[in-house]
Amino acid sequence: MTSTYDAARVLGQQIAITRRTQRRSAEEVAERAGITRVTLRRVERGDPAVSIGIVFEVASVLGVPLFGVKGRDLADLAARGERELALLPSRINTVTLDVDDDF
Repeated sequence: MTSTYDAARVLGQQIAITRRTQRRSAEEVAERAGITRVTLRRVERGDPAVSIGIVFEVASVLGVPLFGVKGRDLADLAARGERELALLPSRINTVTLDVDDDF
């Protein structure tokens, strides 16, 4: 397995653990997230084919921290990323060197 699958599985496990610890039904969480129970089960299993937006929405509904931060801290982290991206060039031009190998 790759780290992508492991990451999806770990986040799915955190979501499942949090939902069960909070004693919330799959029906309730799925309804609040705007998805079906089947999709919630796929999220909790760590199915990497589920849209990342859906996974993040379920995590948000349950209060599962993303990127090691919660709530307002996540918004601050996003704002910091936007400031950093604004300082970087929007396009990257690659330079290809013509090597003179005719000797």
